[in-house]
Amino acid sequence: MIVAAALVSCTQASSGGGPGADVPAASADLAADRARLAEDTENADRAEREAAAEEADVVPTPGPALVRDAFATLQATLDDTCTPGAGDCAYFLGRVTQELTELDESMRADDKGPGHFKQPLADMKVLFDKLGDDRSEAHLEKYFSEIVGTRDGINTWMQDHPDDYR
Repeated sequence: MIVAAALVSCTQASSGGGPGADVPAASADLAADRARLAEDTENADRAEREAAAEEADVVPTPGPALVRDAFATLQATLDDTCTPGAGDCAYFLGRVTQELTELDESMRADDKGPGHFKQPLADMKVLFDKLGDDRSEAHLEKYFSEIVGTRDGINTWMQDHPDDYR
């Protein structure tokens, strides 16, 4: 009988049954829980770092400049000019056209609304309709008077509306 009792005791210990048999399983479960928690935390940290890196890669697109800022850059061209046909107009006319485009965008986005800027927006639309998409030097030189005239007319209009650029 002693042999039988010893045999039962050995069988229970090797099969996971018997007294204290659940202690190793509980500690194994606890260790597994800790491992899962550590892995989950590591995954969450990694996901957070990746999300932050993605956000850093996304450069927000700024909206149009304020009307006063766009007008200031256009005003900076007032003393500049070129001689059509002399080969010195590409930069000047390209810049004035770009400044007018940016001022147009700013006026349309302004809190006062495009109705407040009705005249300059109408003048720019007439110019942009003439220019189309062609921004080559030869094409811009063809419309030299219209480009410079639109710039100067908007300058005059803005001088009568100092609250828009101060």
